[in-house]
Amino acid sequence: MGEKPHYLGHRARLRERFLKSGADALADYEMLEMLLFLAHPRSDVKPMAKALLERFGNFASVLRAKPNDLLATPGIGKTSIAALKTVQAAALRLVREEVMNKPAVSSWQQLLDYLRASMAHEDKEHFRLLFLDRKNAIIADEAQQSGTIDHAPIYPREVVKRALDLGASAIIMVHNHPSGDPTPSKADIAMTQKVQAACQKLGIELHDHVIIAKGGHHSFKSMGLLS
Repeated sequence: MGEKPHYLGHRARLRERFLKSGADALADYEMLEMLLFLAHPRSDVKPMAKALLERFGNFASVLRAKPNDLLATPGIGKTSIAALKTVQAAALRLVREEVMNKPAVSSWQQLLDYLRASMAHEDKEHFRLLFLDRKNAIIADEAQQSGTIDHAPIYPREVVKRALDLGASAIIMVHNHPSGDPTPSKADIAMTQKVQAACQKLGIELHDHVIIAKGGHHSFKSMGLLS
């Protein structure tokens, strides 16, 4: 019988510290080790964890990284990527569940946290619609369109039709600006006005249009761009 690999004792100590004291007791590379344990049950994953941090900067950026970029890190394959992206998806699902079926106004900060987590770091424009019932509770969250780095098409007729299909009384429009600047463009304002006009004809309220970016967010209602 040979000696047990040195990393087995390290894993046991790391798990014990995590279970006893929580994630705050672990450095970023140790949290990544915990995730990579799932993909590499018989390997020393500390070098991979440190290589990921060196390449992407921090824990959150590793989870957000594109699969092809992750593959360029030594030792990282599809199994590792699946483990990392599963955790990212689980985190997004958790924050999404915190806002679903709750009044949008009373959970506004949680909603912004979810939207930033899911959209702020995308490299192309994405458009999503949040559909609200008569009590302004979110009953559906649906991605509508994705486009280029500075344009994602949205069609007022399709927005209104989907609201009617869901029995929604109000809508929150959301899209991201990959440039990092959440300031509405003239095209954003014109498109919002068209959607609002289409909604008003059928008694549906356009509650807000939120632009999400790395540099923050802008709300059309807060800016006085929606009456």
